[in-house]
Amino acid sequence: MMRRLFPAPLLSLALLAMWLVLNRDYSLGQWILGAVVATIVPVMTHSLRPTPVRIRHLGLAFRLFMMVGWDVIVWNWKVLRGTLAAPAKQPQGGFITVPLDLRDPNGLAVLAAIMCVIPGTIWSEMALDRSALLVHIFDLDDPDEEIRLIKARYERPLMEIFE
Repeated sequence: MMRRLFPAPLLSLALLAMWLVLNRDYSLGQWILGAVVATIVPVMTHSLRPTPVRIRHLGLAFRLFMMVGWDVIVWNWKVLRGTLAAPAKQPQGGFITVPLDLRDPNGLAVLAAIMCVIPGTIWSEMALDRSALLVHIFDLDDPDEEIRLIKARYERPLMEIFE
């Protein structure tokens, strides 16, 4: 009964907290409205969520999180230097096609988030059969090296975490 009423308890708590913070009103009425929203939205959107998440290696997930954080810092500087560079030294961007071994929908969603949060990379398109990914790289020197880096740095750990 509780699982049907609260199919995603953490999502419900997050929705309630966000409701209260965004309304900047902590009266009883707002608590009740927030609780109603936090109960109804997860039930109504249950079919939209991908398969249940099963994280197999929490330590590896934390290391991946820290590595992505570091990459965000490093790439912010690279993009800043590239945009401020003289026209003759500006980076040459381009597209690469990354063959994918990762099949878990949650892992693919995390990979999409990683590719979009790191400055200088954009997840552009995924093949319908999920076998390849088109990524735009801000400063593309060696396409093969970038493919190897994405697979080793992000895809392989995601496969260990989710599959």
